[in-house]
Amino acid sequence: MMDNRYYITSNRESGEGRFDIQLMPKTDHLPGILIEVKWTEGADHQALEKLAQIAIRQINEKHYETELSTHGVKQILKYGVAFSGKNVEICME
Repeated sequence: MMDNRYYITSNRESGEGRFDIQLMPKTDHLPGILIEVKWTEGADHQALEKLAQIAIRQINEKHYETELSTHGVKQILKYGVAFSGKNVEICME
């Protein structure tokens, strides 16, 4: 659905690690998107929210935006996704 607007890659090196999902825009007016996914067993809402924030922190600390920035992407949306069973929490920066 988004492949006409983005180059979608996963588990590639960028910065000091490997991101889970990256959406590189095909045009200048779209933002770049980074998604880091975390899983845990038996977590409640608060634990999942904390884990999603850890995912955002990982994106920032490991500089996963390096490839997007190198290609001139100005706006980068960062999503931390944490799930446990059917429960999910998403944080965005």
